[in-house]
Amino acid sequence: MEANLGEVMWEPSQEFIKNTTLTRYMNWLKETKGLSFEGYQDLWKWSVEELEDFWESIWEFGGVKTTRNYDKVLADSQMPGAKWFEGARLNFAENLLAKEQGDKIALYFRSEKVRERTLSWTELRESVASVAHSLRKLGIKPGDRVASFMPNIPETMIAFLATASVGAIWSSCSPDFGTKSVVDRFKQIEPKVLFAVDGYHYNGKTYDKTSVVTELQEELGASLEHTILVPYVEEDHLDVKLDTCIPWPELLKEKTELSFESVPFDHPLWIVYSSGTTGMPKPIVHGHGGITVEYIKMMVVQKGLTPESVTFQFTTTGWMMWNTLVGSLITGATVVLYDGSPAYPSMEVLWELAEDAKITDFGTSAPYLINSMKQKVRPNEKYDLSTIGSINSTGAPLTEDGFRWVYENVKKDVWLGSSSGGTDVCTGFVGGVPTLPVRIGEIQGRWLGVDAQAFDESGKSLTNEVGELVITKPMPSMPLYFWKDTDNKRYFNSYFDTYPGMWKHGDWIKIKEDGSSIIYGRSDSTINRSGVRMGTSDIYRIVEKVDEVQESLVIDLEVLGRHSTLLLFVVLKPEAQLDVQLKAEIREQIRTTLSPRFMPDEIYEVEEIPKTLNGKKMEVPIRKLLLGFEIEKAINPDSMSNPESLAFFLSLAKQLNERNEENLFTK
Repeated sequence: MEANLGEVMWEPSQEFIKNTTLTRYMNWLKETKGLSFEGYQDLWKWSVEELEDFWESIWEFGGVKTTRNYDKVLADSQMPGAKWFEGARLNFAENLLAKEQGDKIALYFRSEKVRERTLSWTELRESVASVAHSLRKLGIKPGDRVASFMPNIPETMIAFLATASVGAIWSSCSPDFGTKSVVDRFKQIEPKVLFAVDGYHYNGKTYDKTSVVTELQEELGASLEHTILVPYVEEDHLDVKLDTCIPWPELLKEKTELSFESVPFDHPLWIVYSSGTTGMPKPIVHGHGGITVEYIKMMVVQKGLTPESVTFQFTTTGWMMWNTLVGSLITGATVVLYDGSPAYPSMEVLWELAEDAKITDFGTSAPYLINSMKQKVRPNEKYDLSTIGSINSTGAPLTEDGFRWVYENVKKDVWLGSSSGGTDVCTGFVGGVPTLPVRIGEIQGRWLGVDAQAFDESGKSLTNEVGELVITKPMPSMPLYFWKDTDNKRYFNSYFDTYPGMWKHGDWIKIKEDGSSIIYGRSDSTINRSGVRMGTSDIYRIVEKVDEVQESLVIDLEVLGRHSTLLLFVVLKPEAQLDVQLKAEIREQIRTTLSPRFMPDEIYEVEEIPKTLNGKKMEVPIRKLLLGFEIEKAINPDSMSNPESLAFFLSLAKQLNERNEENLFTK
């Protein structure tokens, strides 16, 4: 059956609406603040117009645990550099572990090798206390950096909570990242401690990473004082380099009381990485306080998680969705962890997990849902999915057919919340709203406290038209700064150089009059593969080291309604040929050095890379051209040093856009 944009697929019953935390929050606002709202859109409008009152209400409603209260909600609203909740002292980990739930399951874990492993809240707290105590004994203090080279396993969660408990700064890379990619990230922040696994399992294969751990130790140099090895693949790997590695079990030996370092609201919590188009990956620093209040809003109010919830998000530890999964603990919910391929041994593995773990809140990526559809998976015919009340889709725009597939093949009575946000803020800008109907192809609403707008090139706000996603007012979880970013220059240039004082995110969005929206994909040249974003410079550094390659250009054509394709264009050295062998070598270099997800779908040989008069690669203009923009709106040949190079790309654009009957960008 054809999917029709805007068609209602689900409407919440009055009983459902009444029982949402969102409704409870609105009732609380009426009782305690004397505020009444006609509906969600009215509430959202208040939340962005009365920013201080809104975030103060989230603080009170969520019961933030502090050692000192704040003096003022928003001392400075300027972006970048807004000052939130000055004077407050707290600890993110303390807020995550605040709910005493004894033997209730806190973590439910499954992998390709482990069928089921659980940790109760008591066991989790005891493990965090022991590891935090061990870190303190190793000399780790507030502000020290702790790096993790581990997959989505309970030990990673424990290590993070322990790190945050002592006020140290966490930073994570997934072990499927290439060694150089990990070094490029961790070397910038000079960690004192490295948590690492001996290997991992994926797609039925085992990958030994002990040699990579040794290489990381060497590359990180004098700053790295301790390496803690978790025996994930082989127990006897505990014997590997014991003179340089501390076995994980050693950290758990000493039992002690759980304690938390009281830190200022803007004390650094973690460093995540999001790549722009030039230079090294951006080390983005978020704070304890900003993430705490954001996750109360996101997990408690928007998503409605409670201590009775069982929440799951398929993610690796190199994606910000892992950070949000950790943040789910703030609600007291049981958190489900999965490590492995979502397609091994079949595309049904996550649906089987949903049945076994009795998941109530199922989170995955849009590409996973779309691939399940393409492979004709019908989970509702094989698995008991009766516990699932909500499905969250993120990482990329969910297609219209994807919406219909969920309701026809997963569950008819389910709240499907498609969302979009970013590593940059570790949350969503737009997403699901439990009190509103779900319409095919649309995101239900702008999240509370997020003044998201669609702007044209002149800075005019648009309605019912595709424009740049711009955040016009500050959010508490915006970055504190980039690590070692002198005078915040790179931070400013990343988000604020187009619309002064306003955050340009780099996505195309259409916002309708009722506040619902459609995300169409990236508006800049950053690569987005299933939600993991990478800068083009990361690709260039790898490709241009291949002997035969002289220069390259990479273009990501991920956009709603189009065939998602990553294209690589190469200029070869004289006598070199782009044969099957060279293509395979280029792909293998990207796979091993960066990550398999960033291997190009197609590789083309070109005579020249289009460049500006000052020699800069024209990534955004070429991307616009290949997506179907009229050439007049995409490129000014007079601003080019080599306009003759356009001929190949104009021809390719015609081929690509003949596949698409509708062109959003030439209307």
